[in-house]
Amino acid sequence: MDFRISADDRVGAQPKRTAKPQAQTKKGARVEPSLGQSVGSFVDDERSGGPIGGGGGGKPPSNKKPPRGEKQPRRGKAETAKPKKRRSRSGGFLMGLLWWGFVACLWGGLAVIAVVVYYGAQLPSSTSWAIPDRPPNIRILAADGSLISNRGQTGGEAVTFRELPAYVPAAFIASEDRRFMTHFGVDPIGLLSVAIESIEARGVTRGASTLTQQVAKNLFLTPDQTLGRKVQEAILAVWLEQNYTKEEILELYMNRVYFGAGATGIEAAAQTYFGVSARNLSLGQAAMLVGILPAPSAYNPKANPQRAIERQRIVLNLMAQEGYITREEADAAQIDSSQETVRTVVAGSESYVADWVESLMTSYIGDIKDDVVVQTTIDWKMQKDAEFIVKEAVANEGKKRGFSQGALVSMDVDGTVRAMVGGVDYQASQYNRAVTAKRQPGSTFKPFVYMAAMEKGYTPDTLAEDAQFEYNGWSPRNASGKYAGTVTLRQGLAYSLNTIAGRLAIDVTPEKVIEVATRMGISSPMTPVPSIALGTQEVNLLELTSAYAPFANGGMGVIPNVITKITGKDGTVLYEASDAGPGRVVDPNVLGEMNDMLETAVEVGTGRGANLGGWEFGGKTGTSQNARDALFVGYTSAMVTGVWLGNDNDTKTTLSGGNVPAQIWSEYMTKAHAGRSPQAIPGGSYQGQMVAQQVIDPATGQPVIDPTTGQPQVQYVDGGTGQPVQTMTDPATGQVVAIDPATGQPNPALTLNDGAATMNPPIQTGTMTDPATGLPVEATQPQYDAQGNQIDPVTGLPLQTTQPNGFGAAPVDNSAPIDPQTGLPMVLVVDPATGQQVWVPSAPAANNQPQQIQGQQVQPVDQFAPPAPVGGQEPAYQNERSQRTLMDLLFGN
Repeated sequence: MDFRISADDRVGAQPKRTAKPQAQTKKGARVEPSLGQSVGSFVDDERSGGPIGGGGGGKPPSNKKPPRGEKQPRRGKAETAKPKKRRSRSGGFLMGLLWWGFVACLWGGLAVIAVVVYYGAQLPSSTSWAIPDRPPNIRILAADGSLISNRGQTGGEAVTFRELPAYVPAAFIASEDRRFMTHFGVDPIGLLSVAIESIEARGVTRGASTLTQQVAKNLFLTPDQTLGRKVQEAILAVWLEQNYTKEEILELYMNRVYFGAGATGIEAAAQTYFGVSARNLSLGQAAMLVGILPAPSAYNPKANPQRAIERQRIVLNLMAQEGYITREEADAAQIDSSQETVRTVVAGSESYVADWVESLMTSYIGDIKDDVVVQTTIDWKMQKDAEFIVKEAVANEGKKRGFSQGALVSMDVDGTVRAMVGGVDYQASQYNRAVTAKRQPGSTFKPFVYMAAMEKGYTPDTLAEDAQFEYNGWSPRNASGKYAGTVTLRQGLAYSLNTIAGRLAIDVTPEKVIEVATRMGISSPMTPVPSIALGTQEVNLLELTSAYAPFANGGMGVIPNVITKITGKDGTVLYEASDAGPGRVVDPNVLGEMNDMLETAVEVGTGRGANLGGWEFGGKTGTSQNARDALFVGYTSAMVTGVWLGNDNDTKTTLSGGNVPAQIWSEYMTKAHAGRSPQAIPGGSYQGQMVAQQVIDPATGQPVIDPTTGQPQVQYVDGGTGQPVQTMTDPATGQVVAIDPATGQPNPALTLNDGAATMNPPIQTGTMTDPATGLPVEATQPQYDAQGNQIDPVTGLPLQTTQPNGFGAAPVDNSAPIDPQTGLPMVLVVDPATGQQVWVPSAPAANNQPQQIQGQQVQPVDQFAPPAPVGGQEPAYQNERSQRTLMDLLFGN
């Protein structure tokens, strides 16, 4: 038998009252007893509707009325004597908040996903994403390897992360994105922080983009501040983080972020502001550069030094807080806030050179796709000397003489440019007055007029009349307003007499003057008008200076050159300069005459203000109308230098080419020639040289074309005698050498001068070649040069009358009859008895007596006679010595 003991059977236990069973819901339904059933769990009355303590825990019958006298309790009110347990309101609010927060997050997340998908779909396929190439950099070096400047869209080359001091990338991270090394491209913590700050400030306080996002924006997107752009930026940032290391991303950022002043990338910024490579930045310099980034135009040390100092302090403090540097290092690197300026590098005159070099790159190597290194011919010391001297002259003389700008070009006699100054302050004006500006050269252009006259047959001792005249409405005047009368051409050029240059230009024709100037190196277009003789056609200083180089180097044309080599970043040679050039452009005899006159110009003429101790030199001054331009171009056997002074607005000054420009030239050339041994200027002779001469058809005056090669025929002649020379080609060297006809062996007395083959006009000699037979023709036959002038069979030069001393020399009219006894042209003179012009035999060269007719002295007719003097003024006549004295009196020399 089982005994079941319950709690009621315990000693002292009270018997449990059982509740009466409740009626069935349905009529007649059986009611089961509830034995041993305990009270169920707590159920809120408001939800169950039954009395507390009711048995069974079931619902009360809905159809049974309460006993009479009892009231049905109202729904929602407690009916027990036991106190009701209340529900916590704070717990319910928290649960509700969590619930609705979860719902909001869910919907927000879906919205974010939808926005990301929408704007992400507008991006190209991720398989096509790639880092765009950085714009190429042009690194320009001086002849000694010194950095002149960087050019290109960025202004500096790219540097790698590991090339930089550790504190340089640390400054970027501490200032721009301190969680850069840990986030995945987007910084949620940073976004939340900025959001809270913006809410508290009731406005946007700062950006929340990470370095990676900024890289993405700079590489792929536009700077538009729109929701779509920000979403795409975040997508691309995550992609960058998945495909590149942190170092690579930071390297991209440092090399492509803008620092102001045209500098993109850390290297460009370091060079622009401090004149050093980013590899050599100090801690303070690095912090200042990073401080520029939030507002490059406002925070850079050139535009606002005080703001730059404040930003530097902020960056250094952030670096110390993040542990990249110590507090002591931060304090030591800071610039004193009381300092008003920051020492930054100032772009000097070498920047004009860099701009010129950059403009030449396309013509040298075409489009530039990768970084290149350009080696130039610039001598760094000469460049800085030239810059200092020009700036000092403008500062000291500019205000009182009314000018504000200057330019200088200096080159070796072969056209190698050694220094160029395009203005006094590159920071203020990048306009290059040496290359880009074209101004009137004034009298510095006259040597080309005189050279055309020398080629026609005039000599430095030819007499001409310095007096006013009018030609087709044009009447040149001397700058001094004074006229010397009869002078030699040497004196006319030395004292820069405008009337003499005007007469020569009319006689030789303006077209011939242009041909000579172009041959010498002037490339600007010119109009053939008589006033060209006075330098009224605009040219730039670079071409004008190079056009004087043939006077200094023996007659060889030059092309001004500033680039020696261009290489790619891998060392591949893309361009290398050659020694090729125009060849000979001045006949040695003419060269000797020109140097004679140009030396006189600096000895006693307008250029006597120039000096260069121990060196022989020549040169010419130039002053345009109203002294708007003042120039001096001079040369030695080593260098040629041109100087220009004036104003950009073309206003008049009180300058002349012989004062401040000549002084600048002297000071600069003295420094440039220091340590060199003086050498004489080349003379005018082909003695000892074998000259390659074009064969000229005497009937047409044109070069004879070789039918087998299609090229002009040439023959080799002895430059001293003009006689043909037998030649052979040396099989070892491939060079043409002269053969001694007596021995059949090479003749060491003659050396080859190839330059003469390209001379224009070609050298003419007494022995000409018959184009039909290729053999020399008889010297007794009349011979003519390319201009139709008859050739002297002895000298090979255009015929001219050799008058006795005191009468000068003038070219002979080609229509002059030939004296059958001497084979020389006759002379046109005035018969003293009749006053008529008659032809008489020319006096022998040894005869030092004037021409006579029937025992009476006669006056030769000067075929270069000027028009009648203005106002009836009679020209004075003096011998050479007295002429110079007169010039001294007239012009204050």
